[in-house]
Amino acid sequence: MSRPSIFEDPMYRPSILERPTQPLASSRATAPRQSLYRGNGTMLMGSEESLVKQIEETYHVPGSDDVNVRPLLSIVEDILRRATISAPVDAILPTGMQAQLETPEYKANQYSLTAIMEQVSPLIDHIACEMACHCTGGADINAITLSLFRDMLQYFPWDAKLVLTLAALALNYGEFWLLAQMYPSNQLARSMATLKQVPAVMERTTLLKSRFDALNTLIKSILDLTRTIVTFKDLPTLHISKDVPPLSTAHAAIPSAVYWSVKSIIVSATYITKLTATAHEQFLTSSTLEWEISSLTHKIDRIHDDLKKLLAECRRIIEEKQHNKIYDDLLGMLKAPIGNMPILRLLLNPKDDPLPLVEGTLKTRVRLEVLAQKMVLLLISSPDISQDELSILEQIYNESRPREMENRFEMVWVPIVDPDVWSSSTDRSVMSKRLETLRSTMRWYSVYDPYAINPVVIRFFRDQWHYKYNPILVVLDPQGALLSPNAMHMMLIWGSAAFPFTKSRERELWSVETWRVDLLVNLDNTIFSWVRSDKYFFLYGGDGIEWIRSFTRAVKLVAADARITIEMAYVGKANKGEQVRRVIQTIRENALSYCWSEVEMASMMWFFWTRLESMFFSKIQIETDDRDPVLTEVKKLLSLDKMDRGWAMFCKGSTVIFCGHGGPVLQATQEYFEQWKVHVPIKGFEKAYKEHHDNIRIKRLPACCRFEFSTIAGKIPERISCPECTRLMEKYMTFLCCHNDSTEGAINTIY
Repeated sequence: MSRPSIFEDPMYRPSILERPTQPLASSRATAPRQSLYRGNGTMLMGSEESLVKQIEETYHVPGSDDVNVRPLLSIVEDILRRATISAPVDAILPTGMQAQLETPEYKANQYSLTAIMEQVSPLIDHIACEMACHCTGGADINAITLSLFRDMLQYFPWDAKLVLTLAALALNYGEFWLLAQMYPSNQLARSMATLKQVPAVMERTTLLKSRFDALNTLIKSILDLTRTIVTFKDLPTLHISKDVPPLSTAHAAIPSAVYWSVKSIIVSATYITKLTATAHEQFLTSSTLEWEISSLTHKIDRIHDDLKKLLAECRRIIEEKQHNKIYDDLLGMLKAPIGNMPILRLLLNPKDDPLPLVEGTLKTRVRLEVLAQKMVLLLISSPDISQDELSILEQIYNESRPREMENRFEMVWVPIVDPDVWSSSTDRSVMSKRLETLRSTMRWYSVYDPYAINPVVIRFFRDQWHYKYNPILVVLDPQGALLSPNAMHMMLIWGSAAFPFTKSRERELWSVETWRVDLLVNLDNTIFSWVRSDKYFFLYGGDGIEWIRSFTRAVKLVAADARITIEMAYVGKANKGEQVRRVIQTIRENALSYCWSEVEMASMMWFFWTRLESMFFSKIQIETDDRDPVLTEVKKLLSLDKMDRGWAMFCKGSTVIFCGHGGPVLQATQEYFEQWKVHVPIKGFEKAYKEHHDNIRIKRLPACCRFEFSTIAGKIPERISCPECTRLMEKYMTFLCCHNDSTEGAINTIY
């Protein structure tokens, strides 16, 4: 059974289409209950607001049926956009239009437009005719406006009243410009244009251009206001109630906005009609209508500004509630998982893109369902993730996915892009190239469009999983349950041995670990050969080149005298800068010790220090006792990295004999001949060396211990005990810039 027309609704009184119409602004222009106008059209009421109230209370009786005016508004906008003095002749469809006509969206829009036009087309024609007839004889604008609301528009909602009147204007104005654009090349149009006096108008285009510009400015303002009013109708009432400000405030203001818009449309129609009236010269010299158009444009713009502010506030409230719902849905899915697809759709594909991911090997776009029923590792990072990080992750990823584990988990890169920073088309082009470059090095999946990720999802990453800027690796099981908020530390420390990357597995791995060299240094084959051969060796760092020269010289003298081999390896600093590069160059040119090559330096140095930090954060993440031996040694080494000169760790095989600040280590080494060489035959080399170093460290005033954790490093502990004296350390804040282009910013926090 077909749906009844809005004009067949029993709630409606007979409309203008079902009864004899009478001319606007004639004897019917007065309300039946009282006279609003004197013979000269002067208003008897005190203000325009009173007239709006009169219309709202007496002539606004909308029925139960709603009217979808968006398809009609779309056509009106198209007409008015093309109806200008400089519009070209559209003899054929514009480029790309034919393809647009084939889209499902366009066809659906056309279907809706056909349905509404069957109901309102006669009314639009009637309004257009009445405006054309009665805007030429000096009729009162307010009388015409009132009659329009009373006799033709009273049964429609406010947005429909406005769009229908605007459609009538577009009908007249569009016909005029269609003839103006076509009559030079079409005989039928030429004849029609002659009857409409179009050529006479076009002969005066130079004189009339400023007036057309003023008219088009007013029409554009009316269109902008109309779009905003229609948008209020489309707001989802699920997230904002009509009786709650700012929406209630907007609804109270819309009647006045519609009144002023309709009045402005009638003034525009009058302006257009006078173009083809007989008194051309009088029209050209008259400035009354031009002044009125300018005043109305200002009025409409002010109304629009107020409604835009209310609309922005409504959208803010709606967005906040929508975001809160998404946020709560994510929390609920993690607490009661129902498969990984629902949560992955919310996280990675909120816009229902059919191919939201890029596959790592073939670089083709794929469906989200490739992750169904699999453990998923979400690599969340900024697009500024470095090649150093990616090369290490690639190596660990390859080692973590032997054939028997290929179908057990997948990794997905989720690039987090700040839309406020990368907003322009140029910025997006730069970002797109950056993403493509990074994807070219990845074997795992990645999100194709990072701009599609909902801002509330990014907030969720920050709040729940402590993502700030540094990469994190979130692990979800095949059901969508959270296994780890950040398994990056586990993967950097243990690689594939950390599978399945759960907190229980993390605790299990730490329960059997001790402080040893092969825990600290994971990928360097040279150092591993020293460990396997049970050799003596030093790992040392810092950027004090004079200390490094003195230390390496002293170690070589001691080794030669003791007739033992002591290897040395320089591991740099966590914050590798130009000074560290100069140190490496000096070490290599003077053969002071082993150090990584220029090719290896960036990735290996990053991995050494990041892995050390990962041990710290992993221990903190599983809430390890602050007195834990491994945690104490990790903190000591991180603190030594902040010293001005250098540090050194003396090892034998996988055993760490001692580790200390550069000053005591250098002094102990240089005092070999005078003070502890004699103890070597009795105590052994490493014991004599360690005891002498420890005695010096105890006697000397220990250097301040210091940690630096960037504010982008993730979850940072509230309290840390000193690795030297076990007291709780004081917390400070500093701002640091190392002039390193590989980092996003220069703000660090020191604890």
